[in-house]
Amino acid sequence: MELQKPVVGRFAPSPSGRMHLGNAFSALLAWLSARSTGGQMVLRLEDLDPARCRRAYCAQVEEDFRWLGLDWDIGGSQGGESYYQSTRSALYAEYLNRLAEKNLLYPCFCSRNELHAASAPHRSDGVLLYAGTCRNLTEEQRAEKAKLRPPAIRVRVPEETISFVDGLQGAFSQNLAADCGDFILRRSDGVFAYQLAVVVDDGLMGVNQVVRGEDLLDSTPRQIWLQRQLGFPQPEYYHVPLLYGADGHRLSKRQRDLDLGAIRAAGARPEQVIGRLACWAGLIDRPEPIAASELVPTFSWKKVQKTPIVVE
Repeated sequence: MELQKPVVGRFAPSPSGRMHLGNAFSALLAWLSARSTGGQMVLRLEDLDPARCRRAYCAQVEEDFRWLGLDWDIGGSQGGESYYQSTRSALYAEYLNRLAEKNLLYPCFCSRNELHAASAPHRSDGVLLYAGTCRNLTEEQRAEKAKLRPPAIRVRVPEETISFVDGLQGAFSQNLAADCGDFILRRSDGVFAYQLAVVVDDGLMGVNQVVRGEDLLDSTPRQIWLQRQLGFPQPEYYHVPLLYGADGHRLSKRQRDLDLGAIRAAGARPEQVIGRLACWAGLIDRPEPIAASELVPTFSWKKVQKTPIVVE
């Protein structure tokens, strides 16, 4: 499916370390999709977790994007504090209250050990589901438990199947109750969860296309459901294949030899990195050096590979 309308896309990295090639791969495809339609790019720093995210990493993200030849129109440091998720808690609280007004929320007092107990329900693929232990506690029970530990806030999901068509991976469906379960919107330490923050931010920032890794495909139905509850339009989604090392493990920020800092220190030029990424995506036949801007005129989602990619 080719888009005709201008895209408002986004880079939304978590600044918990140096970007690796998998991050750059998703960023390049998001940027090309937006620029090929004459659209815009938003840079949002998803620094929700204070234990893992650092402002120094945010600066590195911007510098690495510029080095790769990827620019943006709105956000980042030039957009001010409003484009750092860590500064947007008041907004998330407002939308959490809207869900509370619909009687969709409840406090959860379960400890990590209780959540991962052997008796906890799992999906057929082994993913842990919440058992609903705190779903129907009385006010008296909640008051007693609150004396022992602060609660997380969960959303009460219905027995409802959410279906959508991903622009790259095709049709996808998920029953919220059976495949997702009641999920957390605010942690017990007060930090808002990714699922709520990303829905609020994409809605308020006018994002109409989300390009991200295939590992987040599974979270999309619950985000679509939240969009409906909060009155936000549904963006188009493109979940791109993940990059794997030769050992079969997915690229991560722990693999320093494949992060952009190490690659740049080894003397690579941005055109070389873009050429490799473009070849892996299926946009060019060979991994020849090329500037990101040179790929814009011929970009098409029809060319992009759907299956996981092994980085040699």
